[in-house]
This record gives sequence, structure tokens and C-alpha cells, in this order.
Amino acid sequence: MKSLLLAMLPVVSGAVFPRQSYFSFGNYFSTGAVATDSWIRQATTTLVLPALNSPHTGNLGLWPGMGTKFDSGADGQLIQGLAISTVGQGSPCNFAASDVKWCVVASTFNGIVLSLSLFRALTAITSPTTVSSAGITEKMLHDSAYALADKYNDATANFDQTVSVNGAKVSTLSTASGHGAGWGTAMECQQAKCGTVPEHHYLNTTLIMNTPDPNYSRTLALNHATGSLVTADGGKTWTVADIAIQQYTYT
Repeated sequence: MKSLLLAMLPVVSGAVFPRQSYFSFGNYFSTGAVATDSWIRQATTTLVLPALNSPHTGNLGLWPGMGTKFDSGADGQLIQGLAISTVGQGSPCNFAASDVKWCVVASTFNGIVLSLSLFRALTAITSPTTVSSAGITEKMLHDSAYALADKYNDATANFDQTVSVNGAKVSTLSTASGHGAGWGTAMECQQAKCGTVPEHHYLNTTLIMNTPDPNYSRTLALNHATGSLVTADGGKTWTVADIAIQQYTYT
């Protein structure tokens, strides 16, 4: 499912393009659906952002997301903490091709954009271009990483979404989205081919089920990605120490 937020980002000042001339997904780590008697009530992860795509073209989004279902059985929404890179005058993220900032934002896709409170402060890793999990330093985590937490709120029946940088909340959103049905990562490109996206990593990913789902690891699907989904409590809590998404070139 694509992100409408990317579709609304301008390439020139004042321009909005609801219909895309180019749209494509890259590599991913995907899980779900949950067992019929369970659902995901909490998902957390930290994305260490790579260098910007090269050439720096198109509207690029890297995101962890959770698809939801309503109790009626109807499809719900896509809760996604977006890291965005765009180029062009009027762009909210990158004002020129040489700009190396990422935007991050809490968002939910349900046909409209529910949050545009972009936080523009994360610097892309520039050297080395590709960083292994063993090469991630404290400085990279400080300058080039953001944490996403999706937590079901029993008092409101909403999912509360929080995007944090260095422990400080920078974007939040609370939506009536149903129950978590699956979780994964995406590499999404719109408007024009996004060049080559370097390898990047999601660290310390945790999924907490409402009731144990002991067979959830069987739903894992990998597309040029690695990561071991494991549980130590019979399927109530699932963790992945490191999700590595391999380099991808849009053609």
C-alpha cells in the first residue's frame, strides 16, 4: 500500500501531484497476517538512515509500517513512521540536490493524510555510504536514526504513534485504526526513479501480541533483506535484533 503523504510532497513550490508518473517499491522485510485469535498491540523499532539515494531524484520514503483490521473484518489502515527524502524548490525535506537532511513524521494512511508535522533534522550517513550493523556507531545513532513506537491505547481504542529522535518526541499521532494485523518495512519511490538506495538497518524491533501467536514467524517474507524473527515467551513477544535491507536501484 502506498503512502499518500509522499504523493502530496511538492517538487516545485506550490505544486501538488495527486497522480504519479512513477511509483515503485523496493526491498522489504514483511510479517503477517496474525492468527485469527490474536493481534499486534505494540510495535517498536529504530531505523538508522543511510546516505540519500543517488542520484538524488524522486520522492523516496523508507518506513516501518503496521497494517490493521477492524473488528468487523474490514481492512483498516496503514500506520507508518515515514523517513522522507525529496528534491526541489518548495520541498519540505531537501531544498537542493546537495541537501542531506531527512524528514521524519508519524502518519496513518486511510485515503487522506492525517499528519504533516514533519521534523527536518536528521543528517544522512555520508561516509561510508553503506554501513553494516557492526559499523553503526553511537554518533550515527545520534545523528541519523529515529525510533518509532506504535502502541494500542486501551482507554481510547486508538493506536498512539510516536516518532522520537535521541529520546525526544518529534512527531505524534493517535488514530482509531483497529487492531494490528501485520508489520513490515518498505522502500517506496514516487514521481521519478529514485536512483540507488543504500543498505540500511532497523534495530531492536519488537512486536507484542495481544495473545500469544506461536506460529507468527512462519509469516515472515524477505525480499533482499535479512533478519531473524524470534520469540522467548511462546509467541507473545517477537523480536528482531537487526533487519538489514539491501541496496536497491530503481529502474
